[in-house]
Amino acid sequence: MGDSTTSATTSSATPPAVASIDSEQLHQTLNAQSGAEKRALSYSQTIHKLFCQTLQSKLPGDRILADYFRAHKKHGSKDRRVIRETLFGLFRWHGWLKLIPLKDDSQQAITEQWFAQLALTATLEAHSWQDIVSAWRGFAGLGEPAINAQADSGSGSNSGSDSGALEAKQALLTAAFPGQAFPLTALAPDWFWAHFDQDSDKQKRLVESLSTRPPIWGRLQGISLAKAQAKLIEQGIAASGSDYFDDAINLGHKSINLNGVALYSQGKLEIQDLGSQVIGNICAPRADESWWDACSGAGGKSLQLRSLMLQQDKGAKGSLVASDIRRKPLEELSKRAKRAGFGQINTQPWQSDALPVTAGHFDGVLVDAPCSCTGTWRRNPDMRWLDDASAITDKANLQLDILCRACEAVRPGGVLVYATCSISPVENQQVVEAFLAKRPDFSLQTLTHPFTGEPTQMLTVLPYQADSDGMFVAKMVRQGE
Repeated sequence: MGDSTTSATTSSATPPAVASIDSEQLHQTLNAQSGAEKRALSYSQTIHKLFCQTLQSKLPGDRILADYFRAHKKHGSKDRRVIRETLFGLFRWHGWLKLIPLKDDSQQAITEQWFAQLALTATLEAHSWQDIVSAWRGFAGLGEPAINAQADSGSGSNSGSDSGALEAKQALLTAAFPGQAFPLTALAPDWFWAHFDQDSDKQKRLVESLSTRPPIWGRLQGISLAKAQAKLIEQGIAASGSDYFDDAINLGHKSINLNGVALYSQGKLEIQDLGSQVIGNICAPRADESWWDACSGAGGKSLQLRSLMLQQDKGAKGSLVASDIRRKPLEELSKRAKRAGFGQINTQPWQSDALPVTAGHFDGVLVDAPCSCTGTWRRNPDMRWLDDASAITDKANLQLDILCRACEAVRPGGVLVYATCSISPVENQQVVEAFLAKRPDFSLQTLTHPFTGEPTQMLTVLPYQADSDGMFVAKMVRQGE
């Protein structure tokens, strides 16, 4: 979801227990008899394969999982849920699980180590498939009291940041493995802490958020919250609003088949994290302005900017150009814009180092730069173990280069917005400071943090502030008219 900068591929990240499970030997050794035991054994082998494949390939776990399910149609919805939630639970708690000591060096102990991780993950996550968990616990040789102590310790990945719940889980592991420490900061790799605030309370609150999964946040387009909630209830989806943005909607934690949601197919609902929505609201485009989204990807923020224009004036004449070096995301943006009925959005790919748009033309330019994505670790717990420190340190030059190029498209008096989904100053504050040193014709604008109300010129959204991903945004004005 780690003690060295190469933890994703070292034995510390992949314990010996995880590296050597032989299918035939397991059947002979464990002698699974009941249906639950056989299913538990089958699940364990599938999850082991996916876990190791993710660590070894360094590809995102959701991509590995999607490819697996595409190739194995036999799995029903329950199978998919057990496999998916256990896999990502393993990564969420990997920093602690890899500290579990082996009892001895025998093959049986190695087998026990893996099943212990599965059983403990299910307990920490409060998973409901207790027959499977019981089988894993039996295969691991874990006693009932040690890992059945979940009681009131919280609901794992489905709850918000909760210190008491996390400390109860920490106590659970300490009781199961006396003498072994399970520090909170172990839930993120050591290299990360060199790039985060050293305040112990902030570190603790961040870890608390990393041990939970954020809800599915959406953004409404052309429909009120009350009407959207009523339509979603008709489809059995309970949703709530946000205290911060009128068009934000919280869809809870349950997996949703978006293609079956009418609001989504009608273009009235887009999935966008609340932290990401901060960026568009900081841009605050006027209804008649021209904007360029210089690193648009599939255009979530381009759509948000257009939606904000239309909220001010249903006939908004403002326009947007979206650019990216990849054509497929731009094609996806075009489909999304058509679904939403949004005109005034054009795409223009980057084809060289030269600007793909007219210099000095735009009222606003958004640079949502490529980054380490450390702010999304709650949603993608595998990524914290797949990357090393270079994920943060290697991108600053690229980020500064993109910012210096894109700023030429801002007209005098226009605004330049720099954003990332990183929470590291190396990719955020330091890049902005380096840019301003090169371009004194730009100056920072004071912002109000939407979740804390504090004034700032460098706005960092931390995951625990509003149950969201982490983000960074700074807004600059180009001098002159």
